Amino acid sequence: MQITDIQKIGVGLAGFGVGFLLLGVLLLFDKGLLAIGNVLFLSGLACVIGLERTFRFFFQWHKAKGSAAFFGGILVVLLGFPLIGMLVELYGFIVLFSGFFPVAINFLRRVPVLGSILNMPGISSYLDGMAGDQYKQMI
Repeated sequence: MQITDIQKIGVGLAGFGVGFLLLGVLLLFDKGLLAIGNVLFLSGLACVIGLERTFRFFFQWHKAKGSAAFFGGILVVLLGFPLIGMLVELYGFIVLFSGFFPVAINFLRRVPVLGSILNMPGISSYLDGMAGDQYKQMI
């Protein structure tokens, strides 16, 4: 599978978006940084997977509650209430991407240093509950 230049730009945009979001949270919910981070993240996602697949992902009937919360949170941030908006957006993000969490946890358990940390007794049992026992990797 070949990675196009648009997808490389999309990864950069999404990375900068996450960076701006983290910086906006660290700087006590600066609404300008949060708004820029949201726009960059969404545009990066659209560049990586394409516009059509992005619209299909967000506008499926069974994901309507998560999409409404995610985009509503972005709107609330843009209206000037960053703390409330980020909480609503976080809820929407969790609802939208909850099916991806087991795959991400399984991948992170295979990363050399991080995997040994995630397989520690207390952390491992918490992640097993989050991901489900079928995703546990024995290393």
